[in-house]
Amino acid sequence: MLATSTPTIAAESVSVLHWWTSGGESKAIGVLKDDMTQQGFKWDDFAVAGGAGAAAMTALKAQVIAGNAPSAAQIKGPSIQDWADQDMLVPIDSAASGWKTELPPQIDQTMRAGKHYVAVPFSVHRINWLWINKAALDKVGGKPPATWPEFFALADKFRAAGIVPVAHGGQPWQDMTVWENVVLSQGPDFYRKALIELDPKTLGSQQMVDVFTTTRKIQSYFDKGYVGRDWNLATAMVISGKAGMQFMGDWAKGEFANANKVPGNDYVCAVTPGTANGFTYTVDSFAFFEQHGAKQASAGQIALAKTIMSTSFQEQFSLYKGSIPVRLDVPVTKFDDCAKKSYADEQSTLKSGGFLPSLAFGMVQSTVTAGAITDAVTKFMNSSEDPQAGVKELVAASKVK
Repeated sequence: MLATSTPTIAAESVSVLHWWTSGGESKAIGVLKDDMTQQGFKWDDFAVAGGAGAAAMTALKAQVIAGNAPSAAQIKGPSIQDWADQDMLVPIDSAASGWKTELPPQIDQTMRAGKHYVAVPFSVHRINWLWINKAALDKVGGKPPATWPEFFALADKFRAAGIVPVAHGGQPWQDMTVWENVVLSQGPDFYRKALIELDPKTLGSQQMVDVFTTTRKIQSYFDKGYVGRDWNLATAMVISGKAGMQFMGDWAKGEFANANKVPGNDYVCAVTPGTANGFTYTVDSFAFFEQHGAKQASAGQIALAKTIMSTSFQEQFSLYKGSIPVRLDVPVTKFDDCAKKSYADEQSTLKSGGFLPSLAFGMVQSTVTAGAITDAVTKFMNSSEDPQAGVKELVAASKVK
């Protein structure tokens, strides 16, 4: 008699393209990988290094053109709608029960294409943070700066003490981070008119000239080796005490945590000067791609979306990543003081109108327009161009569609 066996069904492979490669980021995405594996799915990881995701987007386009789109890819803001307009994404509505009440309205809308959810958000990252080494701060007898004059006075103290005042990486997205923070320091209304509405008068105003002037002065406190430096290496300079401060979103906190550093004891998280009434945010999200011509999401895709939005995952992911949960109903009792402040400020700015999408991190404007503005800012920061010329370049860039 011939032996018979029951055929087994192979586990669905879920391919995921993302750019989380630093220590804190890898630990955070590992939580999702473990959760999916425990549910019986095979995790196919495709990580592409690069903090702002430009390299990942190039890789994604190549995969789509080759007919090998991932199950899910890390995409932000208007780019989600761009892929949906190309009929590349599948709806995940069956996973999205309750999302409308669980998410901030601005973020809920970003996850949709028409009436359908096509993407799932992970967490909320605040951009307007200034990270300060506590020992260096104590050494110079300084305090977290609330204004630009206080910032420059502290930077001078760091320099006099032989400490690099500002750790920075000369990459376009990092240059934009600094510049965008200075724009926000002019007030939420100015930021909204300039970067969301692209109002020509605001973009060409003397106030914007002042923004470029302040940005140039901040740049004078970078060290000579900053060009091309990755963001996490700049963060490491603050962690070690080689540098005093860094402008960076709260994913930097994941690096501090990974180095066993404690807020308040080893480092200080302060809102960037002049931005106490604003909260610029970026939202990590996965968009779900059509697989082999199927117009509906697979079981693995739905499971991935549900897992990401579960309260347990939301909590653990943000604890590792340095962010706060995107769900409004997740308790922050386990979070540190930096995250609790971020959460409190999120709630207040949602009511005041100061909760604003980040241009630098792909949450507002098309990739073409945002790219043109980025080029204008980075040209300014990598040349001897004067602020007035920088403003003219900015106005012209805002018209690029």
